[in-house]
Amino acid sequence: MASWQHIAINLSCVALGLLATLAHSAPEEECSCLWQGSFAEVMAETDLVAAVTVLGGKGNSLDVSVDRILRGREFNEEVRLWLKARNYCRPDAEEFPPGSRWVLALFRIVEEVPDGFNANTPNISYGRIGDYRLSSCGGYWLQLHGDRVTGNLVNAPRWERSPKMTPVLLDLLAAYARGDVDSDVLLEASREDPALRELMLDTKEFLRQVR
Repeated sequence: MASWQHIAINLSCVALGLLATLAHSAPEEECSCLWQGSFAEVMAETDLVAAVTVLGGKGNSLDVSVDRILRGREFNEEVRLWLKARNYCRPDAEEFPPGSRWVLALFRIVEEVPDGFNANTPNISYGRIGDYRLSSCGGYWLQLHGDRVTGNLVNAPRWERSPKMTPVLLDLLAAYARGDVDSDVLLEASREDPALRELMLDTKEFLRQVR
């Protein structure tokens, strides 16, 4: 009887040790969030909407130059963004290489987060107060080529980062941010057939008329 008890105890210890090992080696919890909407839907809820150029980065941070502000205020010419780390719902920093240009809808970091900073890995953290974070739970970024943007701009499928669309003028997006045009205008511009572009009114002329 005693031997069976010893066997049972040993098996229990082995099982507990195995569980502890699995728990220790388990990957960090993945991000889980609901889709908040396309860029046109989410930008009004953020603190800063700006056209930026990526200067460089380290860890999960990026330094960008603020080239044009569409919404909000920022007096610094360069700001720091904090992206994916741990289970934070943000895109990977590698998606934004140096020299690339974007229009970003950003949240300002206004308070410290428990365990958000580790002195041993200062370049991997939640972010510093006064910096910005970029969410991946919606269309919070658009790629900027020249004077036109592409991405999950308006009425695009959920989680689709590069939907098929006609590039839209940054000036038209700025007009939307000011409230001069509505989302239907953005949608029409994004669906425009490039082959018919020369047959339609010039967008810049249209913008001058609505001001």
